[in-house]
Amino acid sequence: MSSAFVKEGDDQWLEDIAPTQNALVNFLTRENNGVRVYETGTHTAEDGSEIFAMSNGLLYSKSGGRWKVIT
Repeated sequence: MSSAFVKEGDDQWLEDIAPTQNALVNFLTRENNGVRVYETGTHTAEDGSEIFAMSNGLLYSKSGGRWKVIT
């Protein structure tokens, strides 16, 4: 039996993706089983960082060139 199509450890984490909005949308869409996730709004935090509201109901921001979920 061939295991050519099985890739173990191919998971990607939020902090591993490129710090671009397009990369965030693509990552979240993949994680959402292909259902498109899109930006619903943005605002600037008190510290000057940009916060992105996404259609999955979560807020995301970049810190040190890495994405993080705002809680």
